[in-house]
Amino acid sequence: MIVTRWWLIRHAPVPNPDKLIYGRDDPPADTGDAASLAALADRLPANAVWVTSHLRRTRQTAAALRLPGSDMALVERDLAEQNFGAWEGLSHDAVAALHPEETRRFWSAPATEAPPGGESFADVIARVAGAVRRLTAAEAGRDIVAVIHGGSIRAALALALDLTPEAALRLSVAPLSLSRIDHYGGVTGGDSWSVGALNALGTFSAGAR
Repeated sequence: MIVTRWWLIRHAPVPNPDKLIYGRDDPPADTGDAASLAALADRLPANAVWVTSHLRRTRQTAAALRLPGSDMALVERDLAEQNFGAWEGLSHDAVAALHPEETRRFWSAPATEAPPGGESFADVIARVAGAVRRLTAAEAGRDIVAVIHGGSIRAALALALDLTPEAALRLSVAPLSLSRIDHYGGVTGGDSWSVGALNALGTFSAGAR
Protein backbone atom coordinates (compact mmCIF):
# COMPACT_ATOMS: atom_id res chain seq x y z
CA MET A 1 0.00 0.00 0.00
CA ILE A 2 1.24 3.48 -0.92
CA VAL A 3 0.08 6.30 1.35
CA THR A 4 0.18 9.88 0.04
CA ARG A 5 -0.57 12.51 2.64
CA TRP A 6 -2.10 15.89 1.79
CA TRP A 7 -1.62 18.70 4.32
CA LEU A 8 -4.21 21.30 3.30
CA ILE A 9 -3.61 24.83 4.62
CA ARG A 10 -5.87 27.77 4.02
CA HIS A 11 -3.88 30.95 3.35
CA ALA A 12 -3.43 33.70 5.94
CA PRO A 13 -6.29 36.17 6.40
CA VAL A 14 -6.90 38.81 3.74
CA PRO A 15 -7.74 42.30 5.08
CA ASN A 16 -11.16 43.01 3.59
CA PRO A 17 -12.93 45.82 5.50
CA ASP A 18 -15.47 46.33 2.71
CA LYS A 19 -16.28 42.59 2.56
CA LEU A 20 -15.70 42.36 -1.18
CA ILE A 21 -15.86 39.11 -3.14
CA TYR A 22 -12.30 38.25 -4.14
CA GLY A 23 -12.25 34.64 -5.37
CA ARG A 24 -9.86 35.11 -8.31
CA ASP A 25 -8.87 38.68 -7.48
CA ASP A 26 -5.38 38.90 -6.03
CA PRO A 27 -5.32 40.89 -2.77
CA PRO A 28 -2.39 40.32 -0.39
CA ALA A 29 -2.60 38.23 2.77
CA ASP A 30 -1.66 39.42 6.24
CA THR A 31 1.17 37.13 7.37
CA GLY A 32 1.96 39.11 10.50
CA ASP A 33 0.65 36.52 12.98
CA ALA A 34 4.04 34.97 13.74
CA ALA A 35 2.75 32.82 16.60
CA SER A 36 0.06 31.14 14.50
CA LEU A 37 2.45 30.63 11.60
CA ALA A 38 5.06 29.05 13.91
CA ALA A 39 2.47 26.75 15.52
CA LEU A 40 1.28 25.64 12.10
CA ALA A 41 4.81 25.13 10.75
CA ASP A 42 5.59 22.91 13.74
CA ARG A 43 2.83 20.51 12.63
CA LEU A 44 4.11 20.12 9.07
CA PRO A 45 6.36 17.32 7.80
CA ALA A 46 9.92 17.83 6.63
CA ASN A 47 10.96 16.96 3.06
CA ALA A 48 7.47 17.53 1.69
CA VAL A 49 6.35 18.68 -1.75
CA TRP A 50 4.88 22.18 -1.43
CA VAL A 51 2.07 23.37 -3.71
CA THR A 52 0.26 26.71 -3.96
CA SER A 53 -2.24 28.21 -6.35
CA HIS A 54 -1.10 31.03 -8.62
CA LEU A 55 -2.70 33.65 -6.36
CA ARG A 56 -0.48 35.87 -4.24
CA ARG A 57 -2.10 35.14 -0.88
CA THR A 58 -1.20 31.45 -1.07
CA ARG A 59 2.38 32.10 -2.17
CA GLN A 60 2.88 34.66 0.61
CA THR A 61 1.59 32.20 3.20
CA ALA A 62 3.74 29.38 1.89
CA ALA A 63 6.82 31.60 2.00
CA ALA A 64 6.08 32.40 5.65
CA LEU A 65 5.68 28.70 6.51
CA ARG A 66 8.29 26.92 4.41
CA LEU A 67 10.47 24.40 6.21
CA PRO A 68 14.16 23.77 5.46
CA GLY A 69 14.58 20.86 3.07
CA SER A 70 11.14 21.15 1.47
CA ASP A 71 10.87 21.06 -2.30
CA MET A 72 10.27 24.31 -4.18
CA ALA A 73 6.57 25.17 -4.22
CA LEU A 74 4.74 24.05 -7.34
CA VAL A 75 2.21 26.53 -8.71
CA GLU A 76 -1.02 24.73 -9.59
CA ARG A 77 -3.72 26.94 -11.12
CA ASP A 78 -6.32 24.20 -10.78
CA LEU A 79 -6.15 24.56 -6.98
CA ALA A 80 -7.25 28.22 -7.12
CA GLU A 81 -10.33 29.66 -5.44
CA GLN A 82 -13.73 29.71 -7.13
CA ASN A 83 -14.06 32.18 -10.01
CA PHE A 84 -16.93 34.56 -9.25
CA GLY A 85 -16.78 36.20 -12.66
CA ALA A 86 -18.56 39.57 -12.90
CA TRP A 87 -19.03 39.63 -9.12
CA GLU A 88 -15.31 39.83 -8.32
CA GLY A 89 -14.44 43.00 -6.42
CA LEU A 90 -18.05 43.77 -5.48
CA SER A 91 -19.82 43.52 -2.13
CA HIS A 92 -22.75 41.14 -1.76
CA ASP A 93 -25.09 44.14 -1.52
CA ALA A 94 -23.70 45.56 -4.76
CA VAL A 95 -24.11 42.20 -6.49
CA ALA A 96 -27.74 41.99 -5.40
CA ALA A 97 -28.40 45.52 -6.70
CA LEU A 98 -26.55 45.13 -10.02
CA HIS A 99 -27.46 41.53 -10.83
CA PRO A 100 -30.80 40.83 -9.13
CA GLU A 101 -31.99 38.00 -11.37
CA GLU A 102 -28.61 36.25 -11.41
CA THR A 103 -28.34 36.67 -7.63
CA ARG A 104 -31.72 35.04 -7.03
CA ARG A 105 -30.82 32.18 -9.36
CA PHE A 106 -27.44 31.67 -7.71
CA TRP A 107 -28.78 31.55 -4.16
CA SER A 108 -31.54 29.15 -5.19
CA ALA A 109 -28.82 26.54 -5.82
CA PRO A 110 -25.41 27.92 -4.74
CA ALA A 111 -23.61 24.61 -5.24
CA THR A 112 -24.49 24.24 -8.90
CA GLU A 113 -25.28 27.75 -10.20
CA ALA A 114 -22.45 29.97 -11.47
CA PRO A 115 -22.13 33.75 -11.28
CA PRO A 116 -22.07 35.52 -14.66
CA GLY A 117 -18.77 34.69 -16.32
CA GLY A 118 -17.69 32.53 -13.37
CA GLU A 119 -17.93 28.93 -12.23
CA SER A 120 -20.14 26.94 -9.87
CA PHE A 121 -18.86 25.20 -6.78
CA ALA A 122 -19.55 21.90 -8.54
CA ASP A 123 -17.11 23.09 -11.23
CA VAL A 124 -14.55 23.83 -8.50
CA ILE A 125 -14.88 20.29 -7.12
CA ALA A 126 -14.29 18.78 -10.57
CA ARG A 127 -11.29 21.04 -11.21
CA VAL A 128 -9.66 20.50 -7.82
CA ALA A 129 -10.33 16.74 -7.82
CA GLY A 130 -8.52 16.43 -11.14
CA ALA A 131 -5.49 18.29 -9.78
CA VAL A 132 -5.44 16.29 -6.54
CA ARG A 133 -5.61 12.98 -8.40
CA ARG A 134 -2.90 14.08 -10.84
CA LEU A 135 -0.51 15.27 -8.11
CA THR A 136 -1.22 12.21 -5.96
CA ALA A 137 -0.14 10.00 -8.85
CA ALA A 138 2.94 12.13 -9.58
CA GLU A 139 4.07 12.31 -5.93
CA ALA A 140 2.83 8.92 -4.70
CA GLY A 141 4.03 8.03 -1.23
CA ARG A 142 5.08 11.56 -0.30
CA ASP A 143 3.77 14.34 1.91
CA ILE A 144 2.18 17.18 -0.08
CA VAL A 145 1.72 20.51 1.69
CA ALA A 146 -0.89 22.49 -0.27
CA VAL A 147 -1.31 26.14 0.73
CA ILE A 148 -4.53 26.98 -1.02
CA HIS A 149 -8.05 28.39 -0.44
CA GLY A 150 -11.19 27.71 1.53
CA GLY A 151 -13.13 26.66 -1.56
CA SER A 152 -10.43 24.39 -2.92
CA ILE A 153 -9.96 22.75 0.50
CA ARG A 154 -13.71 22.08 0.65
CA ALA A 155 -13.41 20.56 -2.81
CA ALA A 156 -10.53 18.29 -1.76
CA LEU A 157 -12.51 17.18 1.28
CA ALA A 158 -15.49 16.48 -0.98
CA LEU A 159 -13.26 14.14 -3.00
CA ALA A 160 -11.97 12.36 0.10
CA LEU A 161 -15.38 12.03 1.75
CA ASP A 162 -17.42 11.47 -1.43
CA LEU A 163 -19.58 14.50 -0.62
CA THR A 164 -22.08 16.15 -2.90
CA PRO A 165 -21.37 19.80 -3.74
CA GLU A 166 -24.28 20.81 -1.51
CA ALA A 167 -22.85 18.89 1.47
CA ALA A 168 -19.31 20.18 0.91
CA LEU A 169 -20.51 23.79 1.02
CA ARG A 170 -21.52 23.22 4.66
CA LEU A 171 -17.87 22.87 5.66
CA SER A 172 -16.19 25.94 7.13
CA VAL A 173 -12.46 26.33 6.63
CA ALA A 174 -10.66 28.89 8.81
CA PRO A 175 -7.65 30.99 7.71
CA LEU A 176 -4.32 29.42 8.67
CA SER A 177 -6.06 26.14 9.49
CA LEU A 178 -4.74 22.67 8.71
CA SER A 179 -6.81 19.85 7.25
CA ARG A 180 -5.40 16.47 6.30
CA ILE A 181 -6.47 13.84 3.78
CA ASP A 182 -4.59 10.61 3.08
CA HIS A 183 -4.73 8.60 -0.13
CA TYR A 184 -4.20 4.84 -0.04
CA GLY A 185 -3.07 3.46 -3.37
CA GLY A 186 -2.87 -0.15 -4.46
CA VAL A 187 -5.55 -1.44 -2.06
CA THR A 188 -7.87 -4.24 -3.08
CA GLY A 189 -10.86 -2.87 -4.95
CA GLY A 190 -9.15 0.37 -5.91
CA ASP A 191 -7.77 3.37 -4.06
CA SER A 192 -9.34 5.03 -1.04
CA TRP A 193 -9.13 8.14 1.15
CA SER A 194 -9.32 9.01 4.83
CA VAL A 195 -9.61 12.37 6.62
CA GLY A 196 -7.23 12.89 9.54
CA ALA A 197 -7.94 16.52 10.49
CA LEU A 198 -10.24 19.43 9.74
CA ASN A 199 -9.56 23.03 10.82
CA ALA A 200 -6.73 22.14 13.18
CA LEU A 201 -5.21 25.31 14.68
CA GLY A 202 -7.37 27.68 12.63
CA THR A 203 -9.27 30.55 14.25
CA PHE A 204 -12.51 31.88 12.81
CA SER A 205 -13.19 35.60 12.63
CA ALA A 206 -16.21 37.58 11.54
CA GLY A 207 -16.35 38.05 7.80
CA ALA A 208 -13.56 35.59 6.93
CA ARG A 209 -13.87 34.19 3.41
